[in-house]
Amino acid sequence: MMLIHCPYCGPRNETEFHYGGQAHVPYPHDPEALSDAEWAQFLFYRENTKGLFRERWVHSVGCRKWFNALRDTVTYEFKAVYPIGAAIPTPEQAEGAGA
Repeated sequence: MMLIHCPYCGPRNETEFHYGGQAHVPYPHDPEALSDAEWAQFLFYRENTKGLFRERWVHSVGCRKWFNALRDTVTYEFKAVYPIGAAIPTPEQAEGAGA
């Protein structure tokens, strides 16, 4: 069992959460102006980082709030969690945070 730290509720079992994809992907300013290829690029193509990766998660069985996480995709370790709209922690800050 893995515990994930919800920034609103504290540590909870991983079964209470759902992954929401890559974090900090900006929505197109004018989506109607995008070609089909550009729209597909926005919808389906994401980074596949080995190492630290910024992700969106939702505490679906708890407070139902979305938050961002900095997670190591090799070890599955959550390095930091932070609310949507909060400053993005640097890897150095995340090492000190210990999510």
